Amino acid sequence: MLQDMDYSNVKISPKYTCSDTLNSKIVLMQSDITSLPVQAIVNAANFSLLGGGGVDGAIHAAAGPQLLEHCKKLQGCNTGEAKITYGYKLSAKYVIHTVGPRDQNSQQLQQCYYNCLELARKNKIRSIAFPCISTGIYGFPNVAAASIALETVRTWLKEHHDCIDTVVFCVYSVGDMATYLSLLPCFFPADKLLNRIGPGVTADSQPNKKKAAQP
Repeated sequence: MLQDMDYSNVKISPKYTCSDTLNSKIVLMQSDITSLPVQAIVNAANFSLLGGGGVDGAIHAAAGPQLLEHCKKLQGCNTGEAKITYGYKLSAKYVIHTVGPRDQNSQQLQQCYYNCLELARKNKIRSIAFPCISTGIYGFPNVAAASIALETVRTWLKEHHDCIDTVVFCVYSVGDMATYLSLLPCFFPADKLLNRIGPGVTADSQPNKKKAAQP
């Protein structure tokens, strides 16, 4: 259940008790999301789903022209919603496209992460990688956006931890990595670090393409 959350003044202190079950599913890494061998990567897309700059452009470039042709059939996507396509030339079998808010709307950003996870669950996807959503040209403050991402994933995992094996927070910049490193113990406190700081994702996460469902 999504709830209104205020992240304007995040305190870096544990909000939850330690859960090795949930912690074992979380990976943080600074990498190129298009190269990750997870079953699905999330695309921070625009309304049209027809490609753009940043991670959106990188995913379309790496996936090849078939991704664009598939996206044309989806007739766009509203803010906070999510739609799925194949990954084509990507290592990932699927791409889950979501449109982040442009106006720092916290609930809509929560919906992006929640709806991506729900779409993964419905398609029996066991590993998923998220980029930073809405923090680029859309201007969502990095700390608030990362807090929303971590809390929404934590809330979803508490209810559906048996539905997914790995959730990767894949950041691009050193600054985003520092933000997630500082916030991770707040939402996923641990007695020990476990293996939560990359690489943590292997080719074993790849789906069996013959058994994959049609998006």
